[in-house]
Amino acid sequence: MIHVLITDDDPFIRESLQLIIGLDPEITVVGTCTNGDEALAFIQAGVHVDVVLMDIRMPGCDGVQGTKLIKQCNPDIAILILTTFDDDAYIIQALRNGASGYLLKNISPDRIIQGVKTVKQGNLLVHPEIAKKLTSFIQEIPSKTDVSATSIDGYGLTANEQIIIAKISDGLSNKEIAQELFLSEGTVKNYITEILSKLNLRDRTQIAIFYLRRKQE
Repeated sequence: MIHVLITDDDPFIRESLQLIIGLDPEITVVGTCTNGDEALAFIQAGVHVDVVLMDIRMPGCDGVQGTKLIKQCNPDIAILILTTFDDDAYIIQALRNGASGYLLKNISPDRIIQGVKTVKQGNLLVHPEIAKKLTSFIQEIPSKTDVSATSIDGYGLTANEQIIIAKISDGLSNKEIAQELFLSEGTVKNYITEILSKLNLRDRTQIAIFYLRRKQE
């Protein structure tokens, strides 16, 4: 069961999301909050949360700051940002702060449900209609490694590690990567741990960003 916390200052949105997510037997809504501070307090109270479905514009503590605080409190919680087309700066900062991706508020209910499941699996979620914004995001975000090369060569990565990096950037889950490369999921996880160590990165999202940055250079 995936435990979801909905955070949005609009009561209609909160209620609608709760109804939508409640349609799926694999997901349960454990609570609703009106801003990032409330979401952090809810999590600190000890309630188990897997995914926070987070509005980006809220009074007080918005989704950008809320993402940062929650990831500092519990890095294992996935943050899925709800956004609109004109939220570029917010999107960039939220991803910097550890968000697993973003969805548009006007998408269909089934895609919201699938989005929750996608980030719970540890994958980066980029809405196809605004995926093109990722290019400018990649150019703006500072690298966490001392990058001078124009490819992913030169970091001590093995051939398999480079392949896995590319697969992660394509949005594949550990299970899908394992199936494609005829490896166990445990082996894929071990590869990813080694990749994170070699590149001095934090999570799968930053691996994908790292790879896409190299392709832009």
